[in-house]
Amino acid sequence: MKVAPRFSRLLAATLILAGCERIETVPEVGGARPAAAVGPVEVAIETSQGEFLIAVHPEWAPLGAERFLTLVESGYYDDARFHRVVPDFIVQWGLAGDPGLTAEWMNAYIPDDPVVASNMRGRIAFAFTEPGTRATQVYINLVDNVRLDSTGFAPFGEVVSGMEVVDALYSGYGEDSGGGLRRGDQSRIVAEGNLHLDLEYPLLDRLMRARKR
Repeated sequence: MKVAPRFSRLLAATLILAGCERIETVPEVGGARPAAAVGPVEVAIETSQGEFLIAVHPEWAPLGAERFLTLVESGYYDDARFHRVVPDFIVQWGLAGDPGLTAEWMNAYIPDDPVVASNMRGRIAFAFTEPGTRATQVYINLVDNVRLDSTGFAPFGEVVSGMEVVDALYSGYGEDSGGGLRRGDQSRIVAEGNLHLDLEYPLLDRLMRARKR
């Protein structure tokens, strides 16, 4: 595995918690400057509301970007549900439709990345409950959530087209379908997958397929 770029000042502050070549400019967090980078990796997300496109920036959060692309390439996200959609906050997914698949990955944690890019509207990052517990669940910011920067949520990409699709994902269940707030109970989703979600929360939108472009 390649060593992550060194963002020394930022790391000290956050320890607790293929296109053409171009330089990326992002809002900086804690005075850190992101490195120059090769163009992002694009991932298309097909949903029951349409398609949106994510540009993954490995230089923002190398470990998170690598894990997300690994899950996309393996088909892990295919036929998942957008199980937590909270208006004016986030859209979250990442528990597989097949509970056996969730069980294989849910404790395969990756170390935290320093927060380099801010949690602005359209940015995507891994969800977690405690430092060092990023695994499969990700979220897209529906609004600017810069308060999440200081708690270690490190964006690794952003929606570059189709944000209107993200905005249209069904949000009527709020926190209920996703198991509540960060420390909520997701045990039935983990144990039963889509069987539980489709029975109890049938209006949730579906992630039909995720693929690299």
